[in-house]
Amino acid sequence: MKEYFYKKLSQFDYQEFHRTAYQLIPLWVASVLVGVAAVLYAKSFIYVEEISTEFLGTYPEAVFIVTPFAFLLSWFIVQFFAPMSGGSGIPQVMAAVEMEGKSPLSKKLLNVKVSVVKVLSSLIMLAGGGAIGREGPTIQISASIFSFMHHSLPEKWEKFSAQLMILTGAASGLAAAFNTPLGGIVFAIEELTRIQFSKFRTTLFVAVIISGMTAQAMLGPYLYLGFPKLHISDYSFLLWVILTAIISGFLGGLFGNLILTIHQWKKTFKTMRKHILVVIGFSLVFASIHYFLNHSIAGSGKSVLENLLFIDNKDVSFTLMVSRFLGPILSFGSGGAGGIFAPSLSAGGTIGAFIAYVADIATEHTNLLVLAGMVGFLTGVTHSPFTSAILVLEMTDRHSVIFHLMLAGMFAYLVTMLVNKKSVYEHLKEGYLKSFIEKEKGKELDPSS
Repeated sequence: MKEYFYKKLSQFDYQEFHRTAYQLIPLWVASVLVGVAAVLYAKSFIYVEEISTEFLGTYPEAVFIVTPFAFLLSWFIVQFFAPMSGGSGIPQVMAAVEMEGKSPLSKKLLNVKVSVVKVLSSLIMLAGGGAIGREGPTIQISASIFSFMHHSLPEKWEKFSAQLMILTGAASGLAAAFNTPLGGIVFAIEELTRIQFSKFRTTLFVAVIISGMTAQAMLGPYLYLGFPKLHISDYSFLLWVILTAIISGFLGGLFGNLILTIHQWKKTFKTMRKHILVVIGFSLVFASIHYFLNHSIAGSGKSVLENLLFIDNKDVSFTLMVSRFLGPILSFGSGGAGGIFAPSLSAGGTIGAFIAYVADIATEHTNLLVLAGMVGFLTGVTHSPFTSAILVLEMTDRHSVIFHLMLAGMFAYLVTMLVNKKSVYEHLKEGYLKSFIEKEKGKELDPSS
């Protein structure tokens, strides 16, 4: 045994161990920073949302002043301080991954300034009742932290590639934001990249674990949506799951198309005045829906899902479904910062609940359709069925319905492909790349540049 030990010790590659250790140190530090940043942002987000909900609930008429002001200020901060911080943040990360090492675009999309503006703009919009989420922004912020860590190291330092660091940062950001480690890993593989998994599996697992553990150390081992009661019926009920997935998947694809149409329409504006008028117009429509139709249009939609999943007397009204569908479109279309992950989940949940109400399905079976609607709608928006199913699974810890959720994701994906072959994220990413290439060509043609 002693000889065997000495033999193994003599074969140990100290140089390789030293190189690997040097590579992992920046990864560990960045992962801890991501966990801390995700928690601080989440707490700020929740605090602002609670104050906004209470204020607008107490003084509903104030929505016609507060919302336009907040939407306009949120847009203004993005436009004049960091244009690359607008919107979700996921298309920016996708573009940064593709352009890393090829052009300076990556650093323009992922940096400290963009992250700070992202946080401020999203919190201001949320204060005005904006129907936005924090997951997309958290992903861009996390990718920025990893990118900054990589580029701050000396040239002689043994380190992973910048592309792998960005991918890993994005995955760890989603894991820390939702407390869904598997969702973060699947998201990186399915949505962000087509790189061979074996090339970045070590960095991915390490970062997701460390950032997730940091977030849990600060927040505790929480579930995003708790433990909803689920009653699984016989196999005939799968038809309702499939129908819910088809409808929510189609509406999710339509939702993405409308966001993309607004984005492309606004790119044709040649004056700042038109942008301002659109922001004010969208905010007033949002305020009108809040005042006359349904207050639940405001916020990320997490409270809406909690009411649907945990309260017997559920709000399954048509106005709720319409509000949660239109709210994120108006908020995202105004041009400020904010994600659409959480709002997409709430929109899908209301669709599932409304289908159950119209079909007069027993209350104990409604929750399954709510979860199926969440998976279906998010799949329609992201074109990522496995990410959507795993996220909802980890948020609720309902492993007994994993096949139902996978089935919902699959049918939703098939339907949404009929609406659009690419997700809204992919279209926006291509827009960033095209815009940057055109600017670079313009510089080459300009003799003064």
